[in-house]
Amino acid sequence: MALTRASAAVVKTEELVNNRNLLHNGAMQVNQRANTNLTGITSGTNRTVDRWAFLISNAGTWTMNVESSAPSGTEFRNSANLICTTADTSLSTSDYALLNQSHEGLNLQTIKKGTVNAQPVTISFWTKSSNTGTYIVELRDNDNNRMISKSYTINTAHTWEKQVITFPPDTIGQFSNSNQSSFPIFWWLAAGPTYTANTLSTVWGSNSDNSTRAAGQVNLANRVGNYLAFTGAQLEVGSTETPYEWRDYQQELAMCQRYYWKVINGSGQHMPGTAYYYNTTEINMAIQFPVPMRATPTLEQVTGTDFYYFTGVQDLFDGWTAIQLTSPQPNPTQTNIYVSSGVSGTSGRAGGIRTNNSLCSIAFSSEL
Repeated sequence: MALTRASAAVVKTEELVNNRNLLHNGAMQVNQRANTNLTGITSGTNRTVDRWAFLISNAGTWTMNVESSAPSGTEFRNSANLICTTADTSLSTSDYALLNQSHEGLNLQTIKKGTVNAQPVTISFWTKSSNTGTYIVELRDNDNNRMISKSYTINTAHTWEKQVITFPPDTIGQFSNSNQSSFPIFWWLAAGPTYTANTLSTVWGSNSDNSTRAAGQVNLANRVGNYLAFTGAQLEVGSTETPYEWRDYQQELAMCQRYYWKVINGSGQHMPGTAYYYNTTEINMAIQFPVPMRATPTLEQVTGTDFYYFTGVQDLFDGWTAIQLTSPQPNPTQTNIYVSSGVSGTSGRAGGIRTNNSLCSIAFSSEL
């Protein structure tokens, strides 16, 4: 049947609506690290579900977990949760705790930032907390040293509430068209005086004054047992919130694998790729990444003592050993993995690496 003018308009509308959520894994469905309960967090960058990071510096001690809990009557099933386990009732100057997701400039050009046609953006999400009051969401333009913050209010403790925040367009400074971190977004949980001393910066401006970033923010670190639960996050172009955009799991997983790929996790799993003994003491294995990674990744290995190598037939292994893997000359699409110490085999013969300990893992990371 010929395509009519009316049906052509429908197709165009569908094209405009698809791919509107600029956040990844907003429903907390992908968790390659299999971290469901990360405890004792006091500093640094910490991750459970893919693409989300908990950033903290001297603002108490926290647990970050993933729960099968979400707002009743919605399509969501999982949530990320941050729970205070050691309180900090008086935050020092530069203390902070915040939830973060960062974005490449390559994925942001639809916002048209820095042009006369710059667009507003709208963030929507579901949240629940033990503490009512004012919370802050901050957008930062790393490419042009600009920022803006907006507040939202949690009105009722221990109750899921939907938050919708629209940020105005910024006609100054285009995002870099690159794979670097152009656009981090921060959901504040606690902020010391360095970030709260002056009036909240609710219009786009220079990010040189930290004191305007989180003014009015609740100190969620002030009592053991305080928590924030979070799910259903969406960032879209425009000033109108639309229904959450669900991508099928495989598409969401592939988006996450651009930044992190868990190759082997736990007992009995094999590293993918063709392995052989390059010489009598070195196993070499070629690995093709499932999707091109954001940048040349780093190899992350949690060794334990239960990695072992094998020669030829998989069941004939050569004993448990804490072998250390190396990744020579990786690039965003593939790498070699080799073991050059503690192994012995026949040059040219097939070989490989296994593990029999659930604590062992191998991954590649190109996180922002």
